[in-house]
Amino acid sequence: MGKESNLSEYRPIRVALLGAGSVGSEVARLLLEQKSELAARVGAELELIGVAVRDLKTKRNGFPKELLTTDAESLILGADIVIEVMGGLQPAKDYILLALNSGSDVITANKALLATHGSELFNAAEQVGAQLYFEASVAAAIPIIRPLRESLAGDRVKRIMGIVNGSTNYILDRMDKSGITLEAAMKEATELGYLEADPSLDVDGYDAAQKAAILASLAFHTEVPLEKVYREGITGVTAQQIAAAKRDGFVVKLLAICEFIEADDSGSEGVSVRVYPALVPRSHPLGSVDGAYNAVFVEAEAAGRLMFYGSGAGGTQTASAILGDVVSAAKRHVAGGPGLADSIHANFEVLDMSRVKTRYVIQLEVKDQPGVLAKIASLFAEHGVSIETVEQGVLGLSLQTASLEIGTHVASDAALAGVVQALKSNDAVQAVSSFIRVEGL
Repeated sequence: MGKESNLSEYRPIRVALLGAGSVGSEVARLLLEQKSELAARVGAELELIGVAVRDLKTKRNGFPKELLTTDAESLILGADIVIEVMGGLQPAKDYILLALNSGSDVITANKALLATHGSELFNAAEQVGAQLYFEASVAAAIPIIRPLRESLAGDRVKRIMGIVNGSTNYILDRMDKSGITLEAAMKEATELGYLEADPSLDVDGYDAAQKAAILASLAFHTEVPLEKVYREGITGVTAQQIAAAKRDGFVVKLLAICEFIEADDSGSEGVSVRVYPALVPRSHPLGSVDGAYNAVFVEAEAAGRLMFYGSGAGGTQTASAILGDVVSAAKRHVAGGPGLADSIHANFEVLDMSRVKTRYVIQLEVKDQPGVLAKIASLFAEHGVSIETVEQGVLGLSLQTASLEIGTHVASDAALAGVVQALKSNDAVQAVSSFIRVEGL
């Protein structure tokens, strides 16, 4: 009886949906099919009052025709909760601002918008006491936003290292397991629907960089402009690199890394946010993440090491995260009170790569003659980089050359980049075949 009276006392909570693609259709299906179950969880009925689309003529299965509308603004103004799954920067940004300024809570999966205009949206929500939810913007169904936003809010996050793009993880995993080339693995990924016709968003690291900016802003309570995220994609990764990594007990992964860097002789404290392919030990938790799966590894001062793992893409998985946010937003409406502001006021400096300390593995072709190793070692010493390992290949590119693989100790990325440039211009070096960072040791 208590539940029934509670449900009857509170009016239906009006939900507007912007976008009717694969994610939007799944969200609508769940809202309609699980209506009574969601109401029992919330304490009030959730009423889907409309779905905004660009064109009413487009055939859409699963949507009651009476819910479809092209008048997004009127739909927004009549809602308590607005779900944005249309993607892109515009008109999504204007619609979200309209919703927030009218006092509606907003749920979005739009990582590009949050990474580009997140501070403006958060400030708008804070001004009117509305709430912006975005669990689905990073790693789909994996709960990572809420733990950073709430569970770890009182802790000091030191480092986040994650595989946050399923498409590139699938490609690198196929190269590792089957020994195929990057081009062959990308072809497979495209055929399976993991890559779009224009794969640059994934393979050039843009998608991962957007997610890294969002994670860093939450973890370090500071604004992280997307243009300050260092980014390298996987297009330079070769089958030879993958094979060498496998031989040495490593696997190549495209990593998003968010790290707090303490003050030292080279500068003040700040935050490093970066995306690049790196060698990861197979024994590391991230080393075993295969296929199109995602995982985020968090290191916090008090909580220690935490691992979040699961499917990072897909309409059903993304819809799951969105529905979780819908329930949270609806419960807030029933309980009353303003939304909780996100803290992005720490104002840490976002540091460039020169302050990062890491390791490299560098593959070289050098002249096969006496004294070459001594010359190479002196170049490293001049730049303040210590050599940890040297391995010589069986054959070089020709009878007059030798193949070397040099692993370094930890050094500043600036020093390591300087070594690579010096090697390229040294007359004893025929070619710098590849260089890649090492993480997770």
